[in-house]
Amino acid sequence: MTDEPAPSLGRWRLWNQFALRGPGFPADGVLRLAPPGLAEAADKFGPDTPLTGPDWDGFAEQLATAAVETAHVLQDIARTPAFRQAVAWQNRPVLTSGIAPFLRWTPGVDARSSMPRQREELVAHYWQRFCVKNDTIGFFGPVGWGRWDPAVHGAVVDTGSGLIADSTVYWASWGIDALARLLDADPALRGWIAPRRVPFVAVDGDRVRVPGRRPATVDAATAAVLARCDGVHRANDIAAELPGTDVPAVLADLVARRWAVWRLEVPAGTHPDRALRAWLDTVGDPGPRDRALAALDRLEAGRAKVAAATDADALVTALQELERDFTDLTDTAAVREKSATTAPCRALVYSDTRRSATARLGPAVLDALAPLRPLLDSAGWLTARLAATVAAETRTVYDRLAADGPVDLASFWFACLPVLHGTARAAATDLQQEFAARWQRVLAVPEGARRVTARTADVEAAVRREFGGDGGGWTAARYLSPDIMIAADGPEAAARGDLTLVLGELHLASNTLAASLFTHQHPDVDELFALTDRDHPGPRLLPLIPKEHRARLSARVRQTLVRPEDYQVALTDFTADPARPRAVRSADAVVEERDGGLVVRLPDGALFPAVDVFAHVLTTLAMDLCQFLPPAAHTPRVTVDRLVIARETWRLPAADAAFVDVKDEARRFVQARQWRTCLDLPRFVFVVSPTESRPFYVDFDSPVYITILAKALRRLARKDPAGTVTITEMLPTPEQTWLTDDEGRRYTSELRFVAFDTHFVTMHTP
Repeated sequence: MTDEPAPSLGRWRLWNQFALRGPGFPADGVLRLAPPGLAEAADKFGPDTPLTGPDWDGFAEQLATAAVETAHVLQDIARTPAFRQAVAWQNRPVLTSGIAPFLRWTPGVDARSSMPRQREELVAHYWQRFCVKNDTIGFFGPVGWGRWDPAVHGAVVDTGSGLIADSTVYWASWGIDALARLLDADPALRGWIAPRRVPFVAVDGDRVRVPGRRPATVDAATAAVLARCDGVHRANDIAAELPGTDVPAVLADLVARRWAVWRLEVPAGTHPDRALRAWLDTVGDPGPRDRALAALDRLEAGRAKVAAATDADALVTALQELERDFTDLTDTAAVREKSATTAPCRALVYSDTRRSATARLGPAVLDALAPLRPLLDSAGWLTARLAATVAAETRTVYDRLAADGPVDLASFWFACLPVLHGTARAAATDLQQEFAARWQRVLAVPEGARRVTARTADVEAAVRREFGGDGGGWTAARYLSPDIMIAADGPEAAARGDLTLVLGELHLASNTLAASLFTHQHPDVDELFALTDRDHPGPRLLPLIPKEHRARLSARVRQTLVRPEDYQVALTDFTADPARPRAVRSADAVVEERDGGLVVRLPDGALFPAVDVFAHVLTTLAMDLCQFLPPAAHTPRVTVDRLVIARETWRLPAADAAFVDVKDEARRFVQARQWRTCLDLPRFVFVVSPTESRPFYVDFDSPVYITILAKALRRLARKDPAGTVTITEMLPTPEQTWLTDDEGRRYTSELRFVAFDTHFVTMHTP
């Protein structure tokens, strides 16, 4: 597979494969909520036209009739088995609290009071996400795959059979961790648990060092036990090796000093259940082992029943039974409360699926991608500047520490935290502003322009002047992951190469296709490992990160393309399998100066750039920095040849939209359309508001979506009278879709590419 010719954009080599992201419901589903002729009728009433008289009464009656028809359409949607199943996965209680009573209501007969309208909006809100949001979760956001193929000209879809080729239900790691805590409390299992030295605690004979504290001298028994706390030697093994030592008492003291951890912990991974079962199989006492396996088997049977559910009712029943068993076993709530500190995967299990359809791209698409080349080059400038700032600041930290002797990585890491969470964060903000200002000069956007067009050759020349150099940064910064959408008048036009490309997001310093949610839905993950080998012939140094952290970390987004030859370094959290040969504790690594730069020397002598230990923090800071135009009340659509690099965007004060407080639905619809006309907004947009959890779609021809918009604007204005919403044109629109299934239905989609910087050389010395 790696022998296939790799397409390239200058110094950026593209992976031969890419992800095909798209929803599980056809795009034209949202158009069902735009009553034919209603928008045209509303537009007959201008800003100065009184909304009274026979014409107005006629329109109000037309809208009322359309509202009843839309309610019937929404009920048809809410009855659809696939819709109900999707809602069951997203927010199961809504089926009972919102969907069921909505279906019992009779539009046109029963009063259309506030509660039925809220339930209409509830269904419409879920529907827009299921139809036009390129999310990646469950069968309503399946992962598709594609590859470059010189035998085709444009973009070709091989539909496969049905929507889904494969589906798997996974455990959220927190659920298995809860079971592990239960098992950890069993005294009969304690001896089979391997204690672990905390990664930043160093042991040198009878001396123990912790960053920021004076070294402590311990007795021979404590030193002997601590030296064996490697996560591999079980407590029973340590006791057998140290007869005459009260190992449990020593371990309890080490835990109290926070030098060691003695508890059952499941390594981070996509299949925590398998890791727990593998550990249980090592327990030599059949009694407690069999009790623990029975508990795990009980939960696994529940997960299997969830996976086997073929409709919403069966899914709801299976989820309820699983949650009941889980709570009965662990005495833990089966759904985590939503909060700012709660990571994704609030439920016990989640589903990921692989799309049946695959895509092939030919030379016409690669040609249209040519303008991406200078964009990637400029992004390399961003990561290089951020890395240079961090390197300079951390060098100062190193010099201070080195004045007192050798510097271990643990001490260096903790001493650098103020840089990572202070200087680096401020630098990232400044760099984002400077990046946008430089691109403003590159594009020379005229004041008040709605459309800006440029040629690739001109942009490349300007980018060389503004950004220059080859870029660089840390090893992970060799990867950029752009999202590209194809706008075409159907699949035939896309196949001919009659298309326009639209840049969605450009993710910096990360191969996002290495995330579990992608790799585990690939038909042959070895192909992705082979691509990784081509990029990195030698080992990499990868910092270990926590299992979960707020909105960024969960099992679904964990990087999984970790090879046996790669090193993993535990800075503060040892979330890898302790038996993994190349898992290193920070206390056991040394920071040194080599050839004017800082390197990390591992216990086996391997050397890596010190900046690589900061990779996760730096990638988190850098990932979303690409912003090609400075924020403004209005920014134009910018097209370079056949690639739209910026969609037209408005940033508007929510309080200025007078229609949001209008109670009458007909008047609100007319005034919203007048507001849209005044601003010259397109029919289809996406809206981002500080008070809403996700961007949402609005069709200005649809009263129900205008109502959803009005409520979002009203919420923001009440919370923050000066608050602004960001409105971005939808491009491609629902009519410009090319991804099809085997029944000819068309879906919105985006392509997630991986670009690798071939000019940036990293260092590794065995």
